[in-house]
Amino acid sequence: MRRTDFYSLRLFVAAAEESSLTRAAERTHLSLAAVSKRISDMENGFGTALLYRQPKGVTLTPAGQSLLHHARILISNVEQMQADLSEFSSGIRGHVRIQANASATIEYLPESLTRFKEAFPEVKIDLEERPSAEIVRSVREGAADIGIYAGHVVAEELQVFSYRQDRLVLVTRSDHPLAGQTRVRFEDTLDYEHICFQQDTALHARLQNSAIDLDRSLRIRVQLRSFEAICRMIHAGMGIGILPHHAIQHQLPQMQLSKVEFDESWARRELRLCVRSRDALSVIAREMVDHLLQH
Repeated sequence: MRRTDFYSLRLFVAAAEESSLTRAAERTHLSLAAVSKRISDMENGFGTALLYRQPKGVTLTPAGQSLLHHARILISNVEQMQADLSEFSSGIRGHVRIQANASATIEYLPESLTRFKEAFPEVKIDLEERPSAEIVRSVREGAADIGIYAGHVVAEELQVFSYRQDRLVLVTRSDHPLAGQTRVRFEDTLDYEHICFQQDTALHARLQNSAIDLDRSLRIRVQLRSFEAICRMIHAGMGIGILPHHAIQHQLPQMQLSKVEFDESWARRELRLCVRSRDALSVIAREMVDHLLQH
């Protein structure tokens, strides 16, 4: 059996996770021919097929399933080794990579990270705001140590913790017909134009799916990237919005906006924290996980 290089293992994992050589090539920024040859060379080296190649993609053979298990462990261990050693070479006493959705980034993390930085001033913290589905994928692939995301997004193969509870509320101008309601149902909002987050967010997908369940459509007038921008559009009379209460509570009095609670359980919202494995994190990343969960 010939030696298998680390890079080929990464390509194989990408192909297995994408169920497609074409998507694996796009993900790794290589040509399809290069990815196909690398995996074929691995199969020749192991003396067995690793993938079933089909018109619509690829699936794992039993040998491929075994290799995927071991490859993920090897990749995780090497990445951990590199992360730990890089802390020494750069003179930094630790480095934690966090990806979080907009709600967590705006409402919860500023104070938590400030407190952590006070306790560990030499630790480098990288924080990126990303859509929830992308966060889960980044943690799974090792591009982030810690992810904070909308709880209804599936996070298979990751270790998941409950992080925060929130609720979605209807936000309107104070003179809107729904502003005087004590409670409202989602169906009542579908007669009006909505100001929404862009399509790659978990919140946008949740609202779209809820409308489909009612055999209705969401009338979207504007799609934006920030809670403040959405609130400004609502204040200008462009439409209504459905937003996390904690993320926009400070905007309501400033812009003279009204919030109305939903009389439905789907509006309850959970934020979750995910890691590939808490025990496999660096010491300082484990400290960060414990800090976030405690505060």
